[in-house]
Amino acid sequence: MQLYNFFRSGTSHRLRIALNLKGLTVDYIPVDLRTEAHLGAAYRALNPQALVPALVQGEQVLIQSPAIIEWLEERYPAPALLPADPDQRARVRALAAIVGCDIHPINNRRILEYLRKQFKADEAAINGWCATWISDGFDALEALLAADAARGNFCFGGQPGLADVYLVPQVESARRFKVDMARWPLISAVDAACGQLEAFALAAPALQPDAA
Repeated sequence: MQLYNFFRSGTSHRLRIALNLKGLTVDYIPVDLRTEAHLGAAYRALNPQALVPALVQGEQVLIQSPAIIEWLEERYPAPALLPADPDQRARVRALAAIVGCDIHPINNRRILEYLRKQFKADEAAINGWCATWISDGFDALEALLAADAARGNFCFGGQPGLADVYLVPQVESARRFKVDMARWPLISAVDAACGQLEAFALAAPALQPDAA
């Protein structure tokens, strides 16, 4: 498998974590968003949406991190990222969707570049924009974590799963945009617990070959 991604991309980060948790190795192919390599003809031929990540296996090109992670879960079911019980699966998917649907999409690079270029937003304004939507989502996540009396060290249960795969890259992004994580002690504790695991540690943006 070949993984086309960018070290600082939250969607790429979450997919790296999922691959590591599944024990899968890939050929890492950087797509440098800083030089707009994703907008070039070569990458558009691979992914017409011109977004990262993309995962290639043989003739198959998989795009959109939620779809890729679901494919991984179905193709490589152990270790599982989702619980077996349908009600619990729905809960975990909802936790992940708070990040994947409600926080990340309005804070990703193409949105921020539009704010910078079309609305002349400076970095203080960008940080304020990101903090608003991160805080809104994290407030809800923190409340949901607090309400789960059976929860272990992770977002659900005692093992890392889909919700953690989504959460940790968003915490990384929050810090990059200077959001004070002290407001969410449970989220911070989950992030710390995940950081002790090799699958998460090796996926960190700073350790990727294109991070220099």
